[in-house]
This record gives sequence, structure tokens and C-alpha cells, in this order.
Amino acid sequence: MKLKQIIPILEEMAPTAYAEDFDNVGLLVGDVNTTITGILVCHDALETVVNEAVEKNCNLIVCFHPILFSGLKKITGKNYVERAVINAIKNDVAIYAVHTSLDNHKLGVNKILCDTLGLINTKILIPKENFIYKLTTFVPKDNLTTVQKVLFNAGAGGIGNYYDCSFTSAGIGSFTGNNDSNPVIGSQNVFTEVEEIKLEVTFEKHLQNNILKALFESHPYEEVAHEITKLENQHQNIGMGMIGELENEISEINFLQFVKNKVETGGIRHSDFLNKKVKKVAVLGGSGSFAIGAAKAQNADVLITADLKYHDFYQAENTILLADVGHFESERYVKNYIFDYLSKKIRTFAIILSSIKTNPVNYL
Repeated sequence: MKLKQIIPILEEMAPTAYAEDFDNVGLLVGDVNTTITGILVCHDALETVVNEAVEKNCNLIVCFHPILFSGLKKITGKNYVERAVINAIKNDVAIYAVHTSLDNHKLGVNKILCDTLGLINTKILIPKENFIYKLTTFVPKDNLTTVQKVLFNAGAGGIGNYYDCSFTSAGIGSFTGNNDSNPVIGSQNVFTEVEEIKLEVTFEKHLQNNILKALFESHPYEEVAHEITKLENQHQNIGMGMIGELENEISEINFLQFVKNKVETGGIRHSDFLNKKVKKVAVLGGSGSFAIGAAKAQNADVLITADLKYHDFYQAENTILLADVGHFESERYVKNYIFDYLSKKIRTFAIILSSIKTNPVNYL
């Protein structure tokens, strides 16, 4: 398989459109026309991981964290990022990162952590904003079903757990075509009125080009009247963090001990105990101090996350238990998820899970 044939599979698992604006996801190093001999899945694509890929005949590394996060002005090997990139290029190893594309996915990083902790009734903690658009167009009555189905097939009409969603209302459209027009209904320079249906569908913003292409190809008119509006609605199935419940409530100390064992961390930094049972749990894998307010607003008993600073713990304010389990530890099982996903989708060559420890944090 060529790398360009594998990228759509990775996009299906973690659409790059889901990534945060600050992030750097997708293909970071490599040529899309490269024939892939094997895939090494890892958490961080360090220089040692590139060496492992070469040893195991893998010329594609799929990593969680992007080794290239901000721009490089020089590539001289003076730091771990530059050395990894140089090593990858010298050995013709491609690197593809998923990061916040998978963070924001409803089955991604935070769902994996929820499942690890046995949480039920899970939902997105911080739904993604500015991601839903609405298309409004006007279709002759007899062509409505055709245009509607084509738009649905292009990805329009999804709302939460429902699909093929639309709204229609009847009216009269009018137009007069000039000498250069080629009207499907009526004649040039003749005022014409037609029974039309106003059709409205929502779609995720990254689908806009596909949606418009589908509209123009299926609509009978020479000139297609349409309008696209950005909505303020939150996308309930895409976003950062998750919140769920334990099947049975448990004491705070016992819950943190349970979490410590599950994520295999060397220690948990936490705010003051509130001396109450834990039932409702919010999680955000990786750096999650920005989720404290959302977790409190949804009455979570505890927030499991990482990279909390000294003053972040003050935000608990005796209303929530904050627990920092470690950055790597909160995302520990993500590479296993990627490995399992790719192993099911690709059977023409080896998918290998990296055996190299890339967590830079150690515990005494």
C-alpha cells in the first residue's frame, strides 16, 4: 500500500478537522507516494523510536504526540526534535501524528480513559464550538428528494445521534433569465414563478466543499441560490474531555488508589479531600487545567487530568477533587487503541506496537 492509501484510514480514526487550531497533526515527515512496508505505533516519535522502526522494517510511524509541534528554523540535530526528524528523513521513515484529532473524537483519548476507569453514561465534557454550519437552498418541488439524498450522502444532516436530518418549507421562487441564461424552467427574459422547497441542513464545517459540490451537481438550476451560516451550537459528539459515572460510589482515597493502579502511575498529586463519596467523574487526558471550570459546572466529584500547576489546585475551592495522574499516564493506552484500530483495517503488512518507553517523567 502507498502512504496516500493509508492516510484516509488514519483520517477515519482521527479526522484532522477535529484537531485544535494550535496543534500540528497529520503527515509531518514523508512522501505520500512511498510504498509502506510496516507501521510502528508509538506515543512519541523520538530518535530511538525511529531506530526501532528501521530495525523492524517499518517505514511509517504513527504517533500520538507530534514530534514537530512548532516551526523549525534550522535542522542541525541540536535537540531531540531535530535529531528525530533528521533520523527519519535519512532512513525514509514517514511520521504521522494524531494528537488532538483523537483527543476530540468521541471514541478517542478520553473515552479510552473512561473505559479504563469503568465509567458509564459518558458524554463530552467540553463540546467543540464553531464547528457546525447550516446550508439553506431552494429546490423545485419535483427535485427535492434527489437533492436531499445527495446532500445526506455527502455528510449533511447529522445532529448528535441522528442522521438524514433536514427541514423543509414550501414557497414560490421567482426569476427572470437574461439573454445569456439557459433556464431549466421558463424562457429567457420571461418572468417565471416556480413552486420551490426551502431546504435546510446542518453539517460539520470541514465538509463544506463536499457539500457544495454535491449541491451543485444534483441541483437542476443553472444558478443555485444558497446560503451558508455558521451556527453557535456546540457539537455534542466532538470535544475535549468526558464526564461519566462509576457504577458504584466509592471513597476518595479508594478511588484515587484505583486510578493509580489502572493508569500505572508512580504517584497522584491531588487537592484536599472533601470527605464525600465519588460517583461523577470528569476526565481529560493530557494537560487539562482548562477543564476545571467545566468539570465543576457539571457537578463532577473529581477531575482526572495532568500537568496541574500549584495555583490550579486552588481552583478546587472545596467543590471538587482535582487529581493529576501524570501526562503520559493519562494517555497511556492511546497507542494500544491506535494499534488495534490499524490492525483491523490493514492486513497486508505488519502493524507493530513500539516497545520503547518514551515517558520523560520518572518517580523516585
